[in-house]
Amino acid sequence: MIEQTVQHSISPVFNTDSKILILGSFPSVKSREQGFFYGHPQNRFWKVLSVALKENLPQTVQEKREFLLRNGIAVWDVIASCQITGSADSSIHQVIPNDLSCIFSVADIRAVFVNGKTAEKYFKKYQEPQMGRKAICLPSTSPANAAYSFEELLKEWEKILPFLKEEKI
Repeated sequence: MIEQTVQHSISPVFNTDSKILILGSFPSVKSREQGFFYGHPQNRFWKVLSVALKENLPQTVQEKREFLLRNGIAVWDVIASCQITGSADSSIHQVIPNDLSCIFSVADIRAVFVNGKTAEKYFKKYQEPQMGRKAICLPSTSPANAAYSFEELLKEWEKILPFLKEEKI
């Protein structure tokens, strides 16, 4: 694979009802081809969320978008552009971060979660100082993260659930 400068081409998913923001690092080659987040068939993002939220697994881009919005979940990535080889997070450099203010100006985000250590690293470097908000790091749903079984991932990712519940009035 050849290293190349790649621009993020997938728009963030959010609306006024979004309660949490989940940030990845940068879209994989498969995600860029599909034009939507977590497009690699072995990525466990959609399966983990659908089981945690007790919903059917969304299949199409439209179903995935509706699933996120229906559940109060905003999704985007930390990085707007970078030098990268294929989909390898370890090869990322020359980072330009995404400006997350477009989401925070519209949605009352209760918590920010990052999907894996690379997203955490770049969030802490670029967005945390600017926004003054910390992110909760969840284990990566990437197929490259073989250290976590599905059950272990699910247990960790269920930490999002309290932030999605409606407040008692």
